[in-house]
Amino acid sequence: MDDVELRELRYFIAVADELSFTRAAARLGLAQPPLSAAIAKLERKLGVRLLERTSRRVTLTAAGSVLLEQGRIAVEAAAAAVERTRRAGTQPGRLTVAVKPGTGTDLLQQIIQRCARDPQVPEVHLLFGHPGGPAAAVRGGAADVAILRAPFDQRSLDCEPLLTEPRVAVLPAHHPLAGRTEVRRADLAGEPVPRWAGQPDPAAAAYWTGQPDPAAEPPPGPEINDVSQLLDAVALGNAVAYVPVSLADQYRSAAGVVFLPVADLSPSETAVAWPVGSRSRAVAAFVRAAIEVAARPTEPTSALA
Repeated sequence: MDDVELRELRYFIAVADELSFTRAAARLGLAQPPLSAAIAKLERKLGVRLLERTSRRVTLTAAGSVLLEQGRIAVEAAAAAVERTRRAGTQPGRLTVAVKPGTGTDLLQQIIQRCARDPQVPEVHLLFGHPGGPAAAVRGGAADVAILRAPFDQRSLDCEPLLTEPRVAVLPAHHPLAGRTEVRRADLAGEPVPRWAGQPDPAAAAYWTGQPDPAAEPPPGPEINDVSQLLDAVALGNAVAYVPVSLADQYRSAAGVVFLPVADLSPSETAVAWPVGSRSRAVAAFVRAAIEVAARPTEPTSALA
């Protein structure tokens, strides 16, 4: 059997994602006949049928479903290997940590201070705002490790929980419920909720919009990229939001918003994540430092008066 090329896997993934040769060809910038020929050649190489084609639709076979899952991992791993190699040559002696703004800021500061005293951890460089979020940055090779909040796509990643804390509601100061001491999710049902840009994962979207069912369509709301935009959207009355209590403590003096405990909302979990099978001593030292810092006794987090 001839070796399968990454190009062929990319072609197949596009067709499998789109379930249309026409749309896949447009996505790849190819004409349809060469794409069809490439898929047929791939099927001959593997000796199995990957797609069922009719005049009306394209569907995956059982073998095609397996190749879609495993092929995606292979393509991502190859791209990550290239990116990590480039960074090793252009940014030697640096450990890149991906993080979303507002995620465990105090915890992250303590971890960095702890790492500064560890000779096994090189200079720590923080990466903010990567498309797809911190998990995608590590998976794609742009970062070595991430500090992030669950839920997130754990494909090709190992992770360890660091911190669990309550989440609270952020309401406009003029909201009818702003004077309450506590709310429930049902009280805010139907309210628009901000959507984080670059977060297509349904489970994560449902979590941050307070939806009990990940399959439920969350209420529409403005797209945001950072905490400042979230607070502005809420203050202007365009949305309500749910945030970890530690983040609320940082912004309690923000104008135009109030923070309220939510009786029936799941907690927020901050975790450290790194590539599956990583043998990097620097990554291992950073993860060890993160776990040690998170295990230290701390003052109880504010319950928000």
